[in-house]
Amino acid sequence: MTLAIAVLLFVTLQRGAELVLARRNTTQLLKQGAVEVAPGHYPLIVALHAAWLIGLWIAAIAGRISAPDLPLLAVFAILQGLRLWVLVTLGTRWTTRILVMPGAPLIRRGPYRFLNHPNYAVVAGELLVLPLAFGLPWYAVAFSSLNAVLLWIRIAAEDRALRPIDTPSPRSS
Repeated sequence: MTLAIAVLLFVTLQRGAELVLARRNTTQLLKQGAVEVAPGHYPLIVALHAAWLIGLWIAAIAGRISAPDLPLLAVFAILQGLRLWVLVTLGTRWTTRILVMPGAPLIRRGPYRFLNHPNYAVVAGELLVLPLAFGLPWYAVAFSSLNAVLLWIRIAAEDRALRPIDTPSPRSS
């Protein structure tokens, strides 16, 4: 097995496990009263990520990817550590959908001390770095550009949904 295939197998298994975790967390959060916000763009995000991974597999099978660039693969490995940090920080509140739990405070620890949307920064990095590591710069640019458009929509929707949670209520005298 080549290193590229091993990396793609890892990413595929990781994404599958994350979808199982996200589905479990989503189900539990909805049972606890969470509300899904702006689900309309979600199928586009799923399609983009599936196409990115399937395309990488097709390129690998067709022999169109080069031996991975080890420094870029190291950057990808660092991104995996950051991804895990986000997952651990959010715990049962991590999901692939925008869910708002009325009355629950925003998470402000872990990577959320530094960024409002660290998961999206990690994903943007992954979509760029892995194809670059495989010698596919146009692939990296194409998917990163599409992802940027979807993230612009998603982050705006998430920020609107979370604003009431984030805004302190006026104090009564």
